[in-house]
Amino acid sequence: MIEVASERRIIFDPFSLDLVNECLWRGSQGIKLRPKAFAVLNYLLERPGQLVTKEELLNAVWPETFVGEAVLKVTIRQLREALGDDPKSPRFIETAHRRGYRFIGKIAESGQTPASNQEVRSNKAVLVSAMRAADSPQGVVGRDKALSRMRSWLEKMLGGERQIVFVTGEAGIGKTALVDMFARSLASDRNIRIGRGQCLEQYGTSEAYLPVLEAISRLCREQEQVVEVLRAHAPMWLLQLPSLLSASDREALNREVFGATRERMLREMGEALEALTADLPLVMMLEDLHWRDCSTLDLISYLAKQR
Repeated sequence: MIEVASERRIIFDPFSLDLVNECLWRGSQGIKLRPKAFAVLNYLLERPGQLVTKEELLNAVWPETFVGEAVLKVTIRQLREALGDDPKSPRFIETAHRRGYRFIGKIAESGQTPASNQEVRSNKAVLVSAMRAADSPQGVVGRDKALSRMRSWLEKMLGGERQIVFVTGEAGIGKTALVDMFARSLASDRNIRIGRGQCLEQYGTSEAYLPVLEAISRLCREQEQVVEVLRAHAPMWLLQLPSLLSASDREALNREVFGATRERMLREMGEALEALTADLPLVMMLEDLHWRDCSTLDLISYLAKQR
């Protein structure tokens, strides 16, 4: 039996999954999880001891995104790192070879709680403090100059001059924190569209255009107009997002793009972005490009050469 306390937590010693704030706790220490990693862990915890197939997890956590098993492997590895779990001798997440995963840790029974109400309030205060720190300039100490440069490029873009910017540096130096802060500064402006996708470490052949498809998929879910732009200017891209199409639409688009070339996909996205930004500017952020697939790099190069 899974215990979900009044503060909505799933408890498995020494951890608890906070369903309200979507984070993991080890005692009073908050452990940040990526949204998809949180969703996978939550899904497994709701089915303790049960084999959850890879297909089931992909359908549950990535319902509107066409991704492969490599994405799930990366997410499971991130969870094991957060939990300190050894895949060769697991305490929490066990791999069923070629089939899926199961949660094998002991979940607290009804009536068991890991902390008093005072401790829970203290934990929440710690989380709020951490979130505020991330939102403040102190969250990226010494990056004022970099933020200023990013804002200057934004001003150029708003003036109609396309900008392609690479944020580079050693691992752990704070690149993601810098980009997150920049993104938060844009979020309140409804006159700017924001698309965001992430490259993932792959084993073997990676999925073409993975971070771009993720960013476009998010935009489509947020704004129906984006779907119509893809339908008119980038049907090959729309075909890569099957959840946005009916069966008849997919069949019609397949006939339309039959025999299309790789070069056409680049041209389609170029035209779609031109149409999409005719009324509102777009900031597209692609993270972890050191893991990019070759097709994504081709698209970035193609866009960089456009006027």
